[in-house]
Amino acid sequence: MARTVSHRYVDPLTQVWLHAAARIGLRVVRTADAYATTDGRGTLALSRDDGFDADDCPAQMIFHELCHSLVQGAASFERTDWGLDTAGSDAWREHACLRAQHVLAGRHGLRGVLAPTTDFRAFWDALPADVLADRSERSVVAAIVAVQRADEPPWAPALEQALVATAQIAAIAAPRAEPTSLLATSTPPREPHPSGLPAGDADGTCGTCAWRYATPTQSRCRHTFARVDPAWPACERFEAALDCQTCGACCRSAYQSVEVSRRDRVVKRQPALVIDRGTYLELARRGDRCAALDGGELDGERATRYRCAIYDDRPKTCRDFTVGSEHCLTARQRVGLTLGPP
Repeated sequence: MARTVSHRYVDPLTQVWLHAAARIGLRVVRTADAYATTDGRGTLALSRDDGFDADDCPAQMIFHELCHSLVQGAASFERTDWGLDTAGSDAWREHACLRAQHVLAGRHGLRGVLAPTTDFRAFWDALPADVLADRSERSVVAAIVAVQRADEPPWAPALEQALVATAQIAAIAAPRAEPTSLLATSTPPREPHPSGLPAGDADGTCGTCAWRYATPTQSRCRHTFARVDPAWPACERFEAALDCQTCGACCRSAYQSVEVSRRDRVVKRQPALVIDRGTYLELARRGDRCAALDGGELDGERATRYRCAIYDDRPKTCRDFTVGSEHCLTARQRVGLTLGPP
């Protein structure tokens, strides 16, 4: 008697990520005509299993593509292949994708299970422990923005929940997996930092972090305003030092106006840079930055150093701006140099 098949088997990890993709706004189909591509109309096409390498899986592929969307932004769902130049000129965006992937997977012990299998795998394997450390690198800034977007719709909460479910499945399967299985590479999810922020990879401590500040009786963190122990290991938001010449955030789009006192010497010494608004004076702007700010042009994949052309004559507003202050943190967050509020 013929048996009627009423159900089909779907790999649990595949099911988790198909569900996550659907919640985020992607329909996943399998095809023999592509490896991975989006059509800009809500469909992500992945190769069939016979087109995958042995270390490929739909879960990893979907996660990687979602990391591309994090780098490119919500509008990229309406663009073919996330709006990327598949001819190769967007390598830095691929690097940003991998940095974001490294951070998000690392929180859950999944850097092995969900590692990329593209031609950029060599870049992934060479990444330092702290993949967001070098803020002068174009791909690092894009990755910071991407990690921040993971906490926003349409990615949240589906992306985080998929990572949690993947870690749970991996934790059960890993002790039973063969040594060559991807699941054998999983590690336990990392415990949160004592501050409540995600644990970090940097070789530093709260005591050596640029965002620690001291009160008369204790140390506190600019990100949480909570008390910290200087001996605690670095969290995910650790920054060893702040260099104004690789930042320039306070003079860029972080703030739209710098008010000038009529007594400031810049009024007499740099009159071409001062605009009289009738009731107040302010420094002129050039595009999204103060007109006195030079630098920041791309030199390869790095931005050239910033420089204030009127530094000795800068107004009191600028002279009073303190590196490592709350306003400094806000400025860096607004331009994507530092992760935003937890």
